[in-house]
Amino acid sequence: MKHFTLDPHMVAAFGGAFYPTGHSMVMFPDAEDASRVGHQLIENGFSGDEVYLIPPKTLLAQISPTVRDADNPLPSAGTDGATVRAYTKLARDGHTGLLVKTENRAAAERLMEVVRTVPYSIAERYCRLVIEDL
Repeated sequence: MKHFTLDPHMVAAFGGAFYPTGHSMVMFPDAEDASRVGHQLIENGFSGDEVYLIPPKTLLAQISPTVRDADNPLPSAGTDGATVRAYTKLARDGHTGLLVKTENRAAAERLMEVVRTVPYSIAERYCRLVIEDL
């Protein structure tokens, strides 16, 4: 499992909000649950290079600022800015994120089988043109 560092490919071309196409983001109220799920995913076939643990402090420092200009000069046509604001609120309440590469529906389902074993607060999959609730 890797520690998260925002990559330029993880932001939308228009507006610059966090939008890691081909990944899913899950937020957990308990950091230990997030870490445990991350390790279980690796044990169940996900690559350690495809699972990122995102502590609240990191999310607030790297992901939250991506929405600063997302609605300039025009309001965003999508939900990417609103989704980042939801992550920001959760991070301020101490929730920890897990970003996992899920390029297809089967990978997202494998992810959620493990995630659903513990309480989680939000789970979103970033597809090419839509953010999908998991």
